[in-house]
Amino acid sequence: MRGLVYYNNEFAGIIEKTPNDIYVFRYDDIYFMNPEMPQISVTLPKKKQEYRSAFLFSFFSGLLAEGVNKELQCKYFKIDPEDEFTRLLLTGNENPIGAVIVKQESDLKIPRNRID
Repeated sequence: MRGLVYYNNEFAGIIEKTPNDIYVFRYDDIYFMNPEMPQISVTLPKKKQEYRSAFLFSFFSGLLAEGVNKELQCKYFKIDPEDEFTRLLLTGNENPIGAVIVKQESDLKIPRNRID
């Protein structure tokens, strides 16, 4: 599964979970090469194009609902409460708390450089 990551509606990169449970965030080539486009997070600076982790990056975990809202989302989507990645893909574009949204890749058609 992969998610398309947008910063202020500009396509910024892709987040995915590999078959061996490694999380990968990769800045899009165009976004990465454009010096006017900011990093999406202090913890994911544009000093390198790809980041890998055994855990979901804390920045993306921070986009998720907590408490009662988390419980409701898990019940509605029938998601394991510990499965943050699936929850991010299913809810990461609903009522964002900042400039970043995540859309499940299958939700969008090419071109994916900008959404409005």
